[in-house]
Amino acid sequence: MNDTQRPRLASIDAYRGFVMLLMMAEVLHLGRMAKAFPDSATWAFAAYHQSHVEWVGCSLHDLIQPSFSFLVGTALAFSLAKRLSQQVKWSRILVHAAFRAGVLIFLGILLRSVGRKQTNWTFEDTLTQIGLGYLPLVVLALAKPVWRWAAMGVILVGYGAAFALYPLPAPDHFTKESVGVTAEWEHHPTGFAAHWDKNSNAAWAFDTWFLNLFPREKLFLFNGGGYATLSFIPTLGTMILGLIAGSWLLKGITPQTLGLLAFAGIVCLTAGYGLDRYGICPNVKR
Repeated sequence: MNDTQRPRLASIDAYRGFVMLLMMAEVLHLGRMAKAFPDSATWAFAAYHQSHVEWVGCSLHDLIQPSFSFLVGTALAFSLAKRLSQQVKWSRILVHAAFRAGVLIFLGILLRSVGRKQTNWTFEDTLTQIGLGYLPLVVLALAKPVWRWAAMGVILVGYGAAFALYPLPAPDHFTKESVGVTAEWEHHPTGFAAHWDKNSNAAWAFDTWFLNLFPREKLFLFNGGGYATLSFIPTLGTMILGLIAGSWLLKGITPQTLGLLAFAGIVCLTAGYGLDRYGICPNVKR
């Protein structure tokens, strides 16, 4: 069966539908139920997984954006295989990818600017983050598989090293006026993990320079949620993982493929948990 005859993979649609369901679940306001029934472990559990963690950790709600990013890579493997089977030139594919990336970035900025007096130049929302990484993702999809793994290694080691090498915050750094976080905030990482603290890390330092290059209503000092432009780099890593998974699925849904996906998932989860547990690279979703 060639790529033009390949049936649609229902599992990708099911995964995408599940992610959309998680987004729509916000309208249930389970947090209000948890407040109304403070002694209920069930409502507390449901409310926790319907909202983002404050900083370190992970809830089900925290997996929505990474899931979208993963699906971008998975779907790209299939769409690119179809276009290549139709003899579409790689130059045309790259031009189309650059256009699509630009549209995503523009839409993200546009949505963030609604209701404001001037354009709100910010690059941390889901659309813009995917847009920033989309063109490099397509380039990697056109390259040999070894380059995807090499890019993953550079992202994991390089991005983590950037945080680790950035100086720890000074004792008087955390005042609400300067970075939006007080010293009394209960979610500060400690020890080596403090290099990933909110609004005092390498990505925050980059934004205090980069975002102030654009015209703004007032000087950018920090993002209230701790989100950062450079988060598109690990987002690209998640998209690459999706691309790798998609390339495996392209070979057919076999027990070997499913076993490989399950094994890779276990390895990644174990590694992520271990790095977070021992403070080497904390699980800071934002």
